Amino acid sequence: MRARILISWLLLATTGGVLAGDWPAFGNDPGGSQYSPLDQIDRRNAKKLRIAWEHRSGDLIEAPGLSGTNYEVTPIHVNGRLYYCTPLNKVIALDPATGEELWRFDGFAVSGDKQLIPGACRGVAYWSDAAEADATRGCQRRIFKGDMMGRLWALDADSGQPCADFGAGAGHIGFVDTARDFDNRGAGWWSLTSPPVVFEDFVITGSAMDDTLAAAQDGILRAFDVRTGALRWSFNPVPAELSDTVGGGNVWSTMSVDTSRGLLFVPTTSLSTDYFGGHRGAGSAYADAVVALDIRTGKPRWHRQLIRHDLFDYDLAGHPLLVTISKDGNSREVAIQAVKTGDIFVLDRETGEPVFPIEDQDAPASDIPGETSAPSQPRSVGIEPVTPQQLTDADMFGLTVFDRDWCRRSFAASRYDGLFTPPSTMGSIIQPSIRGGPNWGSVAYHPGENLLLVRAENLATRVQLFQPEDAGSETVSTDYFNRSLPLRGTPWWVRTKPFLSPLGLPCTAPPWGTLTAIDMETGQHRWQIPLGQARGFGVNVPDASAWGSPGVGGPLVTAGGVVFISSGMDANFRAFDLTDGRQLLKRSIPAPGMAVPMTFMVDDRQFIVIAAGGNALAGTKLSDAIVAFAIRQQ
Repeated sequence: MRARILISWLLLATTGGVLAGDWPAFGNDPGGSQYSPLDQIDRRNAKKLRIAWEHRSGDLIEAPGLSGTNYEVTPIHVNGRLYYCTPLNKVIALDPATGEELWRFDGFAVSGDKQLIPGACRGVAYWSDAAEADATRGCQRRIFKGDMMGRLWALDADSGQPCADFGAGAGHIGFVDTARDFDNRGAGWWSLTSPPVVFEDFVITGSAMDDTLAAAQDGILRAFDVRTGALRWSFNPVPAELSDTVGGGNVWSTMSVDTSRGLLFVPTTSLSTDYFGGHRGAGSAYADAVVALDIRTGKPRWHRQLIRHDLFDYDLAGHPLLVTISKDGNSREVAIQAVKTGDIFVLDRETGEPVFPIEDQDAPASDIPGETSAPSQPRSVGIEPVTPQQLTDADMFGLTVFDRDWCRRSFAASRYDGLFTPPSTMGSIIQPSIRGGPNWGSVAYHPGENLLLVRAENLATRVQLFQPEDAGSETVSTDYFNRSLPLRGTPWWVRTKPFLSPLGLPCTAPPWGTLTAIDMETGQHRWQIPLGQARGFGVNVPDASAWGSPGVGGPLVTAGGVVFISSGMDANFRAFDLTDGRQLLKRSIPAPGMAVPMTFMVDDRQFIVIAAGGNALAGTKLSDAIVAFAIRQQ
């Protein structure tokens, strides 16, 4: 290992820190394509993959809902090491060939905080000083990591020690505090759950926040100096005149960078609250939008709002993929944004203009006093959606005639006027559900085949608004899908529940999880297959051949013509043939891999890695495992 690290240091000094075969960021390249040019593992030999090593972090809390751990991390491979973060605020560096632990950083221990409830950590970011070739000096290579307290940490990539110069101007050792050292113009909690973005000497971070509070904190993005932590710029998506009464518009998910144009692409969320917006006034054109910011100044270059006056929790949950597609015989540099409705929007990267047509379509009106829903919504009409967008009585599903009839009666007793049905006091069916459709990490692109790969789920949510004095208004928040919460600062409370039968199965017909390949020349599906095996609905349902599974995470696609993915409620890792969706591999892993896989090459051997820790919010089996697959050496 020491010899390998020494060779890596010598190479890194001349390559700016990234080698061929690395995976240096969440989506690999700055544009977040989730594609790798590695092809040692291909459609012919993928079936030979076996577990090469497994690392256990020890960060595991086997409890339901918010009390348990969720492993949503995609490790990065750079600097001769594999780096990842855990749900309990640790960063761990591994030998990528063996899984041997090289160092770990414990954010709770260093800060002296009492350990909090588990929190999502989807990844870390890497920076190296291209002007500094002295490998013996500390913090010339840095790992950046956000935490649930809103702190952005800078760690020495070689030792795991906090970089003392980062945050020193504010009296901190190794971190800047985005939650307490700045005025975020609102109330409620504030955390950093997704990896920051590094570009030149900037490190940029968004935030996750309390979206059930009307006057929540504003979703301010901030860029810091990678060495000192000094603030370089900030961008607030909330108009100044609304900042006292509304918040949100934040970027909790991953981001992408066009390095040639110096543009940061961010997917924003709704203004608070998620389900009632009568206090939002004129709102913000930067909410639920793709926003292209000048990465050196933080000034908007262009933006395009994809959901208007969001009452459905249809925040933009994944980064825009910055890729070059073939369209009408020409190469087009585009930003591809999947939204929870199942629509795929393709925008010109320079201007934000549609590459595939976008049309305004009428949307149902709200019947809630004080609420004015958007009369129309933008729809991507040039690309076939990846999930069903309409429900009828005939679509109701049940294992037996009894639970199917229950679903039909519940459907008839709810408000449903098609896509974008607003919340109501009788209870409204939101289809696709408040999770989507696609979500974070759901999309990858293969440039050679001009194919977009999209993981999606097919569930519905029942959303009901009610007054605090109504019966049953106790606060219940067990997981993301089952909640009864006050929308503080509004006259309303909200109850959200998955649209399930008494047997605990979805009332929407399977497949409940899919993987779709879209031809980006035509916008049509090349193929779509069920993905995963649903568990935790009260019964074990059939395997992927028919029904699929909900879940989170997404695909990795490689030059070998293989799509790697887990992302379901079952503890299996799969590989599919890019050309036709044929399953090439199915391997058992310690828990469901609700994350995005990654790949790298070390010692002339290609590895595929998945965080196989499960997800307490989804009620799956839990673990603390990072699993690496490779073809056995002879």
